[in-house]
Amino acid sequence: MLLERSLIQSVGFRNVYQDGRAAGFQFRVRMPSYRGMAASLIDGISVSVGNLVSVGPEVPLWDFDGGTYTLEQLWSSEGLRWPLEEAVVVTVPLDGGLPPGVHEVRIELRLRMSYIPLIHQPSLFRETRMVTLAPEGDGGQFKYGVSLYSFMGDYGTVMDLETSLSAISDIGATGVEILGEGHLPGYPNPSVEFIDRWFSLLERYRLEPTNYGSWIDTRLHPGRGMTEQEGALALQRDLKLAHQLGFKFLRPKIGVVSDDLIPDPIWQGAVERSLDLAHDLGIIICPEIHSPTPIKHPVVQAYANLIERTGTENFGLLIDTGIFQDRPIPLREGESRETRPAFLDGIGVDPDDFAGIAEYVVFIQAKFHDINNELEDQQIPWVPVINALQNAGYRGYLSSEYEGERTAGRAIEQIRRQHALLRGIASGRESTTNQKEESHA
Repeated sequence: MLLERSLIQSVGFRNVYQDGRAAGFQFRVRMPSYRGMAASLIDGISVSVGNLVSVGPEVPLWDFDGGTYTLEQLWSSEGLRWPLEEAVVVTVPLDGGLPPGVHEVRIELRLRMSYIPLIHQPSLFRETRMVTLAPEGDGGQFKYGVSLYSFMGDYGTVMDLETSLSAISDIGATGVEILGEGHLPGYPNPSVEFIDRWFSLLERYRLEPTNYGSWIDTRLHPGRGMTEQEGALALQRDLKLAHQLGFKFLRPKIGVVSDDLIPDPIWQGAVERSLDLAHDLGIIICPEIHSPTPIKHPVVQAYANLIERTGTENFGLLIDTGIFQDRPIPLREGESRETRPAFLDGIGVDPDDFAGIAEYVVFIQAKFHDINNELEDQQIPWVPVINALQNAGYRGYLSSEYEGERTAGRAIEQIRRQHALLRGIASGRESTTNQKEESHA
């Protein structure tokens, strides 16, 4: 499993409990040297979290190989090592633990390098990082998941499958989405070894497969479009693969014929030819309602009409919360308001419109772009969105789909922030954070 580039790892930042009460907090630290070393060469780690706690290098406890050690115990240890490829767990005693939210964590790690003159020892490694402590327990009536699409840019470079699933599990989420052609080696024929590993990792991290992303590439061949039969075959190929991997929902990204994402006319025939197979496999086909298509639109009505006409339980709607965006995404390098698609400024769908289609909605991708240190989303108005979903009786997944800046490692922390924000709203708590007082401490 790969590690985050920062010394302070986001994954693993949590409170620890004794007799049912929070007695401290812990986080993981990556080895800063170019080699592993004996644990007896550690000279301690100073830790401060905003203005809440500050401890000297001798205070924190260290976890190695399933055991917990004081600094003095590390000094007298024999054969205990901190490998380069593993993060060590550091625990700081703190009665009551830390509140959920974004915290400024500062460390000074001290290591004793025998090949560096004593006058320059210990070697000091300092880092300050904003890290989110996700809330535990209640998240209201929803289930929570993450799409691996959130990690694109990181995935295959600084993250692998296990790293991703570990990051999802660490925030208490229970569901994982994938993109068939994005995350399955050997697609559309993944190996038996991969499938076995997939289910092994799901069991290890206590996750369930939720939504499988597929494509009906209607422009597959230059000069002609797909036929309904070809579209059905593409859809059925992925239905079978989704079933093989344990998924209950399948989002077909269907080729479009207009700026407002009207799907190619073959969509209906391709879907209807596949409903019997979807029924046999226990999968719901759910096309995505994605900006710039609003809820009140002929595309959405056509999908609803198919459900009403056929009476099928294997076709529904997937809502991408980007339709509720009401503030612009910042311009990226080389962009201008005139040259980029207007919907990136937000189409501002009224969250109350959700009530009109709630009976057809089976899955929600919680699209977002940026959440700041105060747990404020810069584009999506989550309070009215969550209220509208609750009022309409939606009880399914909110599956994070981060689509913001792709700086290495940023997605992990942004996902943690979104789950802290959404759970705080959904459970009736104000979104908890140490806010400006701590972040500027």
